[in-house]
Amino acid sequence: MPSFDQIGNIVVFNEKISKDKAKSFLNNRIKTVAYKSKKYSGKLRLPKITLLAGIKTKETTHKESGCSFKLNIEKCYFSVRSSNERLRIAKQVKNNESILCLFSGIAPFPIVIEKHSNPKEIYAIELNKECHKYAKENLILNKSGKIKLFQGDVKKVLPKIKKKFNRILMPHPSDSFSYLLFALNYVQRKGIIHFYTFGQEKDIKDIRNKILSYSKKIKIKKVVKCGNYAPYTYRLCFDLQII
Repeated sequence: MPSFDQIGNIVVFNEKISKDKAKSFLNNRIKTVAYKSKKYSGKLRLPKITLLAGIKTKETTHKESGCSFKLNIEKCYFSVRSSNERLRIAKQVKNNESILCLFSGIAPFPIVIEKHSNPKEIYAIELNKECHKYAKENLILNKSGKIKLFQGDVKKVLPKIKKKFNRILMPHPSDSFSYLLFALNYVQRKGIIHFYTFGQEKDIKDIRNKILSYSKKIKIKKVVKCGNYAPYTYRLCFDLQII
């Protein structure tokens, strides 16, 4: 059986299955069955989704950690497998922190953090206009009062924000190194950067050395494997302390 994820009331398989098999998954909780006919690609990391059975829709509302996230599964990148990681970060946030989330998508990290901690404010920047649209809806759904959304390229939006942050999240593993210097300019002394990238177990030492080469002020507090991207390849989070 191919692997699958359930996003709201939609089940998405990573490989094509027969329509009869797809129909067998339909029930009170699963209204649509689909598969990724193309893996995540492009700057926005979007999949191609083909519907197999059930209601013909790619829009759903996913519930996680007491939060609700509305999205179109083809137009927005969203990983249900990062739910534990979102909670892990939220539990680290101290009272009254100023937080910046780069590549914020439909705002799952900001919303979970606001729900499960007590930050002063969260700034969230996202390039994808569809994700930004859903993020605005999700702030309303979750009665958010501390999240400020910005739509556009991080490198163009950030220079307009004249402040530094206690904590910066970089949950875009595929191109994160090209933004690390940028993030370092916006983190306060003693602040934290959660830096995500892809790698195998054998790559961790080299990734550590590459990160440390960016600044003598970086201390790596922890490395967390937060999901499999491919066989033997992980989504890795390096928790960086700025000293």
